[in-house]
Amino acid sequence: MTSPAPATRPLAREEADALAYARHGDPFKVLGPQDTPAGRVIRTFLPGATKVEVLRRKDRARIGTLERGEPDGLFEGIVNDRAPYLLQITWPGAVQETEDPYSFGPQLGELDLHLFNEGRHFEMARALGANATTVDGVTGVRFAVWAPNASRVAVIGDFNAWDTRRHPMRLRFPAGVWELFVPRLGSGARYKFDIVGRNGERLPQKADPVAQQAEKPPQTASIVAAPEPPAWSDAKWMAGRAARHAPDAPISIYEVHLASWMHMDGGVSWDSAADKLIPYVVDMGFTHLELLPITEHPFGGSWGYQPLGLFAPTGRYGSPDAFARFVDRLHNAGIGIILDWVPAHFPTDSHGLARFDGTALYEHLDPREGFHHDWNTFIYNFGRREVQGFLVASALHWLEHFHVDGLRVDAVASMLYRDYSRPANDWVPNIHGGREHLEAVGFLQHLNAVVAERCPGAMVIAEESTAWPGVTRPVADQGLGFSYKWNMGWMHDSLQYIERDPIHRAWHHSEITFGLLYAFSERFILPISHDEVVHGKGSLLAKMPGDRWQKFANLRAYLGFMWTHPGKKLLFMGSEIAQEREWNHDGEIDWHLLGDPAHAGIQRLVRDLNRVYASEPALHARDTEGTGFRWIVGDDAANSVFVYLRTGGKEAAPVLVACNMTPAPRHNYRIGVPQAGAWREIANSDSQFYGGSNMGNQGVVRTTGDPSHGEHQSIEITLPPLSTILLRAEA
Repeated sequence: MTSPAPATRPLAREEADALAYARHGDPFKVLGPQDTPAGRVIRTFLPGATKVEVLRRKDRARIGTLERGEPDGLFEGIVNDRAPYLLQITWPGAVQETEDPYSFGPQLGELDLHLFNEGRHFEMARALGANATTVDGVTGVRFAVWAPNASRVAVIGDFNAWDTRRHPMRLRFPAGVWELFVPRLGSGARYKFDIVGRNGERLPQKADPVAQQAEKPPQTASIVAAPEPPAWSDAKWMAGRAARHAPDAPISIYEVHLASWMHMDGGVSWDSAADKLIPYVVDMGFTHLELLPITEHPFGGSWGYQPLGLFAPTGRYGSPDAFARFVDRLHNAGIGIILDWVPAHFPTDSHGLARFDGTALYEHLDPREGFHHDWNTFIYNFGRREVQGFLVASALHWLEHFHVDGLRVDAVASMLYRDYSRPANDWVPNIHGGREHLEAVGFLQHLNAVVAERCPGAMVIAEESTAWPGVTRPVADQGLGFSYKWNMGWMHDSLQYIERDPIHRAWHHSEITFGLLYAFSERFILPISHDEVVHGKGSLLAKMPGDRWQKFANLRAYLGFMWTHPGKKLLFMGSEIAQEREWNHDGEIDWHLLGDPAHAGIQRLVRDLNRVYASEPALHARDTEGTGFRWIVGDDAANSVFVYLRTGGKEAAPVLVACNMTPAPRHNYRIGVPQAGAWREIANSDSQFYGGSNMGNQGVVRTTGDPSHGEHQSIEITLPPLSTILLRAEA
């Protein structure tokens, strides 16, 4: 035991006041062990503590007692024993022992900081944010946050009673990253950052931009995530997924808003979804599940499209580890997972990225570049390397850490054009005077190049609604480098066509045929997404004209057309059972409708279409090639009949598709075919199994020697009313 430490020279008043008023920007200058002419001084600032003693860490022997100073909470004293030490802190009603955060040196390496500033730290969540770790044999959490224009940053949380004075952080200059190691802290701890701007203004307390876990909204704190990597059992899936995502693979995507898919006992969670949703997706024959954004977002009514936590699965459904279990179970069931991901904009919530360090850090300052009037959100500054790196690292976090198979990038068109949805005087041209957003283009190319290199087999899908050239062309060929693009033109035209009364369709024949003029200019996905069944647009069934029978027949014919048209498939939940009401994110799918044979028939049809699509190479192997499609009858506007041939290569039997988009049956309809012999009817949307009138061709038709449509032989078939039928050539 040692005698009380001798008195030390008091801390300068301005330094002490800065600590007391939570404004000291360089805490390591005054706190922790300090070498002075009088000896080694240990100083700590613990408002509310009544006594602080210093113990040698090795044997817990007392090596000093720190004297109380002014202001309240300041303790200091000379402790000449230079061994690693503990602080024994007496609080009213409790005694705490812990290492001194200010006795540890800088935590982030220069390489980490350099890579971050260059926008090339692809494992950003390992460096920034909150990471449970061990330093010099001491377990704790390293906090790090980018706030280059702040004059002071502190980490606050349950562990310090949210006291902004307790844990000010060290600035790593010139990186602009603030860091602090807090000993004896572990996963599950809640925290935020307290930031003082460059001019001394105190900002709203901020959630961690790189947090890997967050509180369940409406709470907004970040949470220290468990450091252990998920326990995976999907090695076989990961090794083979590249083939499942290739242009010649069948890809049929079920798009889901998890909270409103089905209300489950005990609430929707990742584990309950694994029990209910995964078997359903498997049974329906979909190859992939796509989830509306699950990145943490404050407002549920945005459906996730206004996210703030780009590294954290939303706390609404459980922990990050539970989400990883969900992905693992999907893969073991043979289903891929795609996440909607939003790098275009972010909400203005005060606890988020907005004016993060008191300046426009993640966004542009000029509202003509940095603010979306449509969505009341901020636009990322894609020209800033750190921001690009933040977004790329987020994408990689989902693909690498969580084994996600693909990202669907939302609102790409809004990123590509500086004048997107803006008046003529409300946008800033690029350096060449044009409307193209060159920095966003560079970001997207960088993103896709990095994903292609680091995550073989993963997909990046563009929701891009314009005719921007080369969206799915490789970056090396001056394209954007996406794997696939949503075919918004096909969606718009085909829905506009099918919504018309059949009596008028003859005058709008080109709304179906026009899409084939550009169907192979990109690698396309045909999307009937959530956007088409909200905001007064009605459900897919409600769009259909006619009486009840015709509505269902129209829907069956349209789904048959969609599943046989070139392009991968995407269908939003509820459409597969002919939901009658438009989607309500606060409700759930009207599953009771399956008690009605008409609704059950639609579900059975979608299930069978998925099976046929996957089993017939002609329907998927050349989805992205013009050689996989040929019009047989594309000009019969008078009858609103479309007939086309799908082919998949030498080993694949060709499939003939005939669509009759009127309620009148067509008997003895002659069609030229390229192969003589039998053509077997393998699907018919008018089958009684789907709720149709059961008109068809008795299973098989045979060719005659009558030339037609440029072929030497032909078949005569019956086209049921409002139907799509598929016939496969027999070997």
